Amino acid sequence: MTSNIPQRLDRLPWGRFHTLVVAALGITWILDGLEVTLAGSVAGALKESPALRLSNTEVGLANSAYLAGAVIGALFFGWLADRLGRRLLFFVTLILYAAATAATAFSWDIWSFALFRFATGAGIGGEYAAINSTIQELIPARVRGWTDLVINGSFWMGAGLGAAGSILLLDPSILPEDWGWRSCFLIGAILALPIMAMRAWIPESPRWLLTHGRAAQADAVTADIEGRFSAAGHRLGEPAAPGLQLRQRPHASFAEIAAVLLHRHRRRTLVGLSLMTAQAFFYNAIFFTYALVLTDFYDVPAGQVGWYILPFALGNVLGPILLGRLFDTVGRRPMISITFILSGILLTVSGLLFQQGLLDSRTQTIAWMVIFFFASAAASSAYLTVSETFPIEMRALAIAIFYAVGTGLGGVVAPFLFGALIDTGLREAVLVGYLIGAALMIAAGVIQAVFGVAAERKALEDVARPLCAMD
Repeated sequence: MTSNIPQRLDRLPWGRFHTLVVAALGITWILDGLEVTLAGSVAGALKESPALRLSNTEVGLANSAYLAGAVIGALFFGWLADRLGRRLLFFVTLILYAAATAATAFSWDIWSFALFRFATGAGIGGEYAAINSTIQELIPARVRGWTDLVINGSFWMGAGLGAAGSILLLDPSILPEDWGWRSCFLIGAILALPIMAMRAWIPESPRWLLTHGRAAQADAVTADIEGRFSAAGHRLGEPAAPGLQLRQRPHASFAEIAAVLLHRHRRRTLVGLSLMTAQAFFYNAIFFTYALVLTDFYDVPAGQVGWYILPFALGNVLGPILLGRLFDTVGRRPMISITFILSGILLTVSGLLFQQGLLDSRTQTIAWMVIFFFASAAASSAYLTVSETFPIEMRALAIAIFYAVGTGLGGVVAPFLFGALIDTGLREAVLVGYLIGAALMIAAGVIQAVFGVAAERKALEDVARPLCAMD
């Protein structure tokens, strides 16, 4: 069969439909930011909680459980998203997230807390796979890079919300000591409810329908999307001639997926793994233990940690917004390399200043704001890279694989490692962790500079030919 659906989707002007897609699906990163920030902000409260009384190492263990859940959830739900469709899975994963984070509020010991954090992570990991693939397939090529970076950067809007919420809810004059941190985790479950209604308006990806032999349904969905623009007064003109020839075929097998990753696109695999592993270690090592550094080395009260996270979150939000356009104009390869390498250099400098005792709580926060202005764009570009450089039939699973391996190698280990390093009370030990993170970022930036793909302003089918495409 032949189709012009990709060209029809890419020619659309930005409209209310795209805004709805970004709002309803991009909320995933806000929820993840909320979860990660709450976990960091309430670390001190978890140590003081009469019910839990966690050590620094146990706080790190619980955070690692969250990330391990995200790894397994991404793989399982990513596999299902490629087989059953994007739309079904972004409802299933959201329900799992809401139920698990609500259960976290009622934890009674370290093991129940870690279990519920694991389940929460599984929901978020599944969201990553289903949502990233859907957004890539619905957003026009000319703004795909900037949109993806801004959506991923919205993680820090959730971080700011979590920080502000923790300031209020951890105040013992407002809530009893053991109920402040519990209320923090209920925020995410409450926010998930209206998102269900918003997602009811998002259709299945026409590109997914097309490559799964459902051409008539794909055409109907695309026509409905075009009708929304026509009703809003946009003149779309005649659609482009069919430019994509496809053959109907069953789902991609694991052997075929392995062949794509290890042979056909092995350089892209190297780039994706390098970027995802580096940013996962970099972010999770520092942010999951942010509160511990402030409380243990700068004597910041646990209830005041949120005030320090707010400016940090602001720098992370502004990075993708202000730098994102350059990824569509200057190009993917130079911008991804620059942001990764610069982030590593800046972390090295700030780590040495920390080790020498030349920073206080405010200057440490300023240093992290500057570092993560660039690192936020870098981390977001890692997700952009793995979601647009592999064929559509395996896109969600590819995202899941790179997220899982990157997070497994760089993310699950990092919070536990840094928690143990902070427990030593030695600045020199913490510096070692910072230098590891910096080295990973610089190495990933160099690999991107050599092997990266110039995917800016190109249709997804031109960046990575579908497996069912006919030459």
